[in-house]
Amino acid sequence: MSRFDGYFLRQLLVLFGFFTLVLVGVFWITRSVSLFDRVISGGQSAMVFLEFTALSLPTLIRTVMPMAIFAASVYATNRLSRESELTVMLATGSSPWRLARPVLLFGLISGLMMGAISLYLRPASVLQLEQRQQEVAGDVTAQLLNEGEFLHPADGVTVYIGSIELDGTLNDVFLSDRRDPAEPVTYSGTRAFLVRGGAGLNLVMLDGMALRYDTGTRTMSTTLFQDVSYDISSLTRGGGMLKRSLQAIPTVDLILDRDSISEVEEYSVGEMIEELHQRFSWIAICIAVALMGFATLMLGGFSRFGLWPQILTAFTILVVLEGIRGVIAPVVIQRPELWWLLYCPAILGIAVSTAFLAVAGRPLARRKDPALAA
Repeated sequence: MSRFDGYFLRQLLVLFGFFTLVLVGVFWITRSVSLFDRVISGGQSAMVFLEFTALSLPTLIRTVMPMAIFAASVYATNRLSRESELTVMLATGSSPWRLARPVLLFGLISGLMMGAISLYLRPASVLQLEQRQQEVAGDVTAQLLNEGEFLHPADGVTVYIGSIELDGTLNDVFLSDRRDPAEPVTYSGTRAFLVRGGAGLNLVMLDGMALRYDTGTRTMSTTLFQDVSYDISSLTRGGGMLKRSLQAIPTVDLILDRDSISEVEEYSVGEMIEELHQRFSWIAICIAVALMGFATLMLGGFSRFGLWPQILTAFTILVVLEGIRGVIAPVVIQRPELWWLLYCPAILGIAVSTAFLAVAGRPLARRKDPALAA
């Protein structure tokens, strides 16, 4: 590797780190506002919010990495062109193909990082996040501590709490238990407390009324009470393990154990094939967007005002490639044998970059073109 290659590669890596940090920060702030409100209002601590945020980072980083790679490639190439460094290298006899070598190496390095995230870190983080979400959803105490909302901690159970005081007193409590269709019961109390005993958690309601409806005789009985205890610990039982999402299934299982996954978790072969090759296609996309940002800007000549037309062209091509990816995914789900289509956007991007470098390497031919000269 020559000194220029090392210099260009360092520029690309530094800018890639900067743009990744900025984009992750912007997307994280956007998403964390709703997540923070949902977690905190659900009675959970700030540590749970931080844990959920950390587990969602691999997914967020995978989303922004191609944009950061493209931005780093475009920005570094534009700066080197504006400062005449690329012009000097071209004048010394270096071809655009030769100058693209550090960009290709940058794409390969970022592709390896993307591979580690897409193939391993993201599935593991999504699986852990789903397990923690299930544990939080099973925390009845946190579920009940939402004032002014009708909550459904279990099938057939509805709870409403008017307000919660600082000392933990629950005011204007309503509880409807319809799990026994033959005899649904409804409780209402002016005040209530959550009391944890040795056997579980109880909701103690004071100064209220219980309505019990007998569907057999079609009669309703009313009971006034000074205090009554209702066992809510049973609401956490019987949840079982939720089915994993496709994003949470390890890559090795998608390769070697598709039959078992399809039988137990009821995913179609097309869905599993699409998810598997989608993970690998992210690696190829990293290489394609790095070359695309460099090759498109090499079409322009030296200008103190920058290469904004070429930058706009590169961005447009990137949007088109992303649109193609969105169209291909449903096709692969319906017809798994067409899995190779998922790699077409990356292949098309590399092919367009190759064509642009070939055109950039023949400036005389471009000058002879009347349309380009005009």
